[in-house]
Amino acid sequence: MKAIVVVDRYWGIGRQGKLLFHLPKDMAFFRQTTLDKVVVMGAVTYSSFPHGALTRRTNIVLDDSGKQYPDAQSADTVEKLHDLLACYPKDDVFVIGGASVYGLLLDECDEIFVTKVDADGNAEQFFSNLDNLPEWRLATQSDPTEDNGYTIRFCRYEKFKL
Repeated sequence: MKAIVVVDRYWGIGRQGKLLFHLPKDMAFFRQTTLDKVVVMGAVTYSSFPHGALTRRTNIVLDDSGKQYPDAQSADTVEKLHDLLACYPKDDVFVIGGASVYGLLLDECDEIFVTKVDADGNAEQFFSNLDNLPEWRLATQSDPTEDNGYTIRFCRYEKFKL
């Protein structure tokens, strides 16, 4: 399983159920990386998409309310999520948010794509700082690039056995 996330300089990811930044280059990277893959998300993340489920992806919503989501599968427990994911290649599964879903599934991920934004987004929700976790290492990092007035870097982290 993999994850993909945008973080500010403090590893913040969201505020009031929304992303911290509008980043067209990052959105293009997200689309390219997750197209024709399985995306796992929580209810708030699903609700943040203006047109519902993401097209050309298998959408799975992890939500303990039992609610059903248009054009998406849903699981009300992590065990039921695992049952749904059993029929997909592990490398095709991307956790895409929010904070609680990242937290629940981080230990199951072996690769994480992190777009780092050199700014403070005044976040209310945070991702685990992978730079401070001994089981994670920065595998690749792009040169800085500008995206809608922000300096960003595309990073890839890998989990390794201690």
